[in-house]
Amino acid sequence: MLRSGAQRTYLETSIVIQLYDNATGDALGSVTDEQLQFLIDQLEEESSDDRDYYFNPATLDLLETRGADPDLVALLRKAIGDKEGVEIRWSRQ
Repeated sequence: MLRSGAQRTYLETSIVIQLYDNATGDALGSVTDEQLQFLIDQLEEESSDDRDYYFNPATLDLLETRGADPDLVALLRKAIGDKEGVEIRWSRQ
């Protein structure tokens, strides 16, 4: 039997942060807490409960220069594809 502290740690680490294309609802991939926190710290939020961001290639270039995780940038570049940009929302699962 797990102690409650050990169980809580397992549950906390099993939470996934999923990214979605806001226009289509398609799941794009998951990110770590650290990657999400980087985005929150770097990007403008309209309110304290804002969970969506607009990305275009120039925004990703800027995030790269500010030290964004390469896997995060690759995920976002893939989401943009050949479009001018994409609005992405996140959700904890």
